[in-house]
Amino acid sequence: MFAFLVSLLILDAIVLSIVVLLQAGQGGGLASLGGGGTDTVLGGRQAVTILTKLTWWCGGIFMVLSLLLSLVPRGGGSSGLQERLRQATPAAPSQAPLPLGTPTQPAAETPKAAAPLPLGAPTQPAAKAPKATPPPNAEKPKK
Repeated sequence: MFAFLVSLLILDAIVLSIVVLLQAGQGGGLASLGGGGTDTVLGGRQAVTILTKLTWWCGGIFMVLSLLLSLVPRGGGSSGLQERLRQATPAAPSQAPLPLGTPTQPAAETPKAAAPLPLGAPTQPAAKAPKATPPPNAEKPKK
């Protein structure tokens, strides 16, 4: 039912487009808004042609079909392609991924770490700096 209504809606949209494009313009249209001696805003009244009637009918049918499609449930189950795609996709993992930095298994060779270092602290202890030697021309302090 749903596919039938959609196909009717598409057919009606094509016919409506063709009928609107076949109609001649009214001559004035929105160009008459800038001024002029006409007493009507959007042009004078023209004779009703078969194309005008067909436009109204196609527009009404389009609106009714659109409302019907919004009320009709989308029928049918899943297609064969959807079933094959569901079978081909892997199942979701049963365990959530671990956060970065935590080992999945305890390592036997890992030495025990001391307390964690504060942010910005160097990871290796600083090497002892050699004692500064005074420059050769420096004076010795007096006792």
